[in-house]
Amino acid sequence: MTARPDLPPSQPGRTQTGARKASAKSARTRSREFALQALYQHLVGGNDAQSIDHFTRDLSGFHKADTVHYDALLHGCIREAAELDALIVPLLDRKLAEISPIEHAVMWIGLYEFRHAPDVPWRVVINECVELAKEFGGTDGHKYVNAVLNGLAPGQRGTEVEADKASGKARP
Repeated sequence: MTARPDLPPSQPGRTQTGARKASAKSARTRSREFALQALYQHLVGGNDAQSIDHFTRDLSGFHKADTVHYDALLHGCIREAAELDALIVPLLDRKLAEISPIEHAVMWIGLYEFRHAPDVPWRVVINECVELAKEFGGTDGHKYVNAVLNGLAPGQRGTEVEADKASGKARP
């Protein structure tokens, strides 16, 4: 395979476009990817969590995902959808219905992790969500996700964000 001149040389663990190679993905990253696909089905098709869950668990590669984290994301985001949306909406520059379902689901995942996965540093949550948006979303959707999650972080992880600001590590 020859390198395309319009793309920078790939880095170890990354494809030519900058996305993480499948072999470089952790089980937790894979769980976010499967949860994103499942939440997309919920947002676009209105499918219930149980049906989506059964379908998703049969997908190729699911056995490599952190199933506990996947379960928490899928069922937690759907259960708390109204709460999550109520926190996201004030940071949007358009109606929620105009947001891509991919970016919407990624923001749900990020906000859910802010609230329920204190073992994942806030900057890691944002970075993982930006990567999801880059891989599955529209051209600049990751920038929108980044801005919204950065706006939500101080209200969800205030102590952690302040500690990073004090140490000079505030922005992911």
